[in-house]
This record gives sequence, C-alpha cells and structure tokens, in this order.
Amino acid sequence: MTADQLRSTLVNKWGYSYDVQLRRIGGKIYLQIMWRYLEQASFPLSEAEYLAHLTTIVAYLNDWQVTEQVLEAIQTNRSKPRLGKAIAIPLQLPQGREVEWLLS
Repeated sequence: MTADQLRSTLVNKWGYSYDVQLRRIGGKIYLQIMWRYLEQASFPLSEAEYLAHLTTIVAYLNDWQVTEQVLEAIQTNRSKPRLGKAIAIPLQLPQGREVEWLLS
C-alpha cells in the first residue's frame, strides 16, 4: 500500500482525507482514524506534511503485513469518524512483531 492509496481509500469511504494515528492501548496496537481531516481550515498539517505522515504510517502497516486488514476494516466499517470519536481498527500483527513496537 502507498500513502496515496490509503488517502484515496479514506476519501472514497468518507469523503475526506482523515488523519490516522497508530496507538498502543492495553497491550494492543490500533490504527485510529481520527475526526480531523486535511480539508478542514483548522487542520494543523499542510498537504505535503499530511502525505509524509501517511507515508510513515503506511510503512509500519506494510512492514507488519496488515494492509489487507486495514483496507477491509475501512471498507466494511459502518461508522464515520466524528468529533471526539475515532474509529479504532485493531491490528493483528504477526507473532512477535507487536513486541518491537510496544518496547519503543
């Protein structure tokens, strides 16, 4: 997956380039789709900074081999990110890979 592919998946699903974050919650790793999006006037990143951020996130997802999980979760999700409520996608990392990220 590339940053452009993730962005177009988000836009095709919800109409906006939503911010995404990797979070560690209770010993698990989640991809969170936040309620902020690039097209908002108050969004803190430029388009270039947003794409650089997505590139970093996608590098982790590719390395962990979870891109298919993420794409399927986005496409089948019935909710929409809204103020104060992110969409959390639990990532099923290959055995042992979660420890690498949990320790950093």
